[in-house]
Amino acid sequence: MYERYAGLVNKNKRIIYDTIDYIWENPELGYKEWKTSEYLAEKFEMLGYSVKRADDIPGFAAELDTGIPGPKVAVMGELDAIRCATHPAANPETQAVHACGHHIQTAAMLGIAAAFKEAGATEGLCGSIRFIAVPAEETIDLGYRESLISNGIISYVAGKTEFLKRGYFDDVDMAMMFHADSGENGLFRFIDGQNGCVTKHFEYRGKAAHAGAAPHKGINALYAASIGLAACNSLRETFRERDYIRYHPIINQGGVAANAIPDIVSMDTYVRAASFDAMIEANRKINRAIAASAVSLGANVRIMDKPGNFPFLSDKNLSERAAAVIEELFGQDKIEYSGWDTQSSDVGDISSLMPVIQHYCKGASGEQHGNNYFIKDRDKTAINSAIVISCLIYDILKENGTFGRKVIAEYTPVFKSREEYFEAINKISCDMNLVEYSGNHEAKIYF
Repeated sequence: MYERYAGLVNKNKRIIYDTIDYIWENPELGYKEWKTSEYLAEKFEMLGYSVKRADDIPGFAAELDTGIPGPKVAVMGELDAIRCATHPAANPETQAVHACGHHIQTAAMLGIAAAFKEAGATEGLCGSIRFIAVPAEETIDLGYRESLISNGIISYVAGKTEFLKRGYFDDVDMAMMFHADSGENGLFRFIDGQNGCVTKHFEYRGKAAHAGAAPHKGINALYAASIGLAACNSLRETFRERDYIRYHPIINQGGVAANAIPDIVSMDTYVRAASFDAMIEANRKINRAIAASAVSLGANVRIMDKPGNFPFLSDKNLSERAAAVIEELFGQDKIEYSGWDTQSSDVGDISSLMPVIQHYCKGASGEQHGNNYFIKDRDKTAINSAIVISCLIYDILKENGTFGRKVIAEYTPVFKSREEYFEAINKISCDMNLVEYSGNHEAKIYF
């Protein structure tokens, strides 16, 4: 039966190829993917799907119901590009480019949707398939996302978290997708899970003064930031290897004129870790170092922390069945197992509530998010991933959903409810000055 679904996907190669080309040529950053979203939505409607658009942000969901009660499986596709100004295919105005491979995911998702619309594709199956085109997986362009939050358009910087809040994952029992990957070992790469992250925007605030005539009258925010960078780097040896802590700040603004003492220096970073508790503890240490560095020069620092991504754990049952599908269709030794992945993705937020897999299909070249990243084999990436997911859906929904019900029954969620999940991540949000000065030359720091 796997060969049958492989055939149905291959029958729809043209729609997959066309979608890859269109999205590659029209890259858009998170929460700005209007052209991408509408292109895909129209293709789904042409296939006979009813599309539920998000309206005030890009993204949508479409569902195929067999009419027989059973598990509900979500297939996800991410709409956004990254920013890489030096990539030869980058948009010259926005610097956006799909050096992340998301165009492969979304094209594969559309191909799966087309395959299951073919005659007889759902025969003998129960339950339903929900296709979810999600915006803003890459946690970048944080200033723009903060403006959307301030204007009440979104509540979260990450698209899947936002879609969770909006109900797009309601009643879904499990979710899946594959990511494009480079490398020559086998056809697929499986991971155990990924780091979570806190997203941080912070601003050192000093006092401007003439850098030549009266530097003593100023408070140099750039120097305070430099001390902060050194202080945070000094924390690295306190991080346990098993927690996979990652901290990688950038300076967005380091001053506006060489002849003026910088009074505002703004920075962005993530704090990543393999567990929620380790992530929160590392973030606390970093905030303490940031606050102390500001005090050292009499400056202040305002932090704006937001929940980025929850740590991701790959579901064992789904992964083992996906591996069995690959072995039957492509032969043995086609999977590379790479253990823990220190990247972050909002797929982790979904995995805290339901079984999820996000593995990788080979066929890309270069470094992910780098200026040499390209898709060199669309069949290995998009077609193979669409075939494996289609066959996995078949296994989940066949025989009255026996395997699907096993997956659901044996999964232990991190949170008992969406309410509990949101309560936990909302505690991360923080917008405050870390230093409070009193009139008697005392300073109180918060972290």
